[in-house]
Amino acid sequence: MTDEDRLRRLRMRSWRRGIKEMDLILGRFADARLAAMSGEELDGYEALLSENDHDLYAWIAGRAPAPEHLAPLVGRIAEEAGARQG
Repeated sequence: MTDEDRLRRLRMRSWRRGIKEMDLILGRFADARLAAMSGEELDGYEALLSENDHDLYAWIAGRAPAPEHLAPLVGRIAEEAGARQG
């Protein structure tokens, strides 16, 4: 799989989640940030996409702590989402 194919697949997975809120949060983040991420960062993002949407939303909204290994990425996504809200 080429890098371009991987980015396209990750963007699609970001925009087609189980709940609309996560579509918007992850889709916008993917569009804005994935192309600049390293392979290792993309691996982490791909792992994040395997998580349950309701858990992800709680982590991003600050309602529950994210697992330690995902916390930095969740923080980046939350910051990006917060910047868009106002």
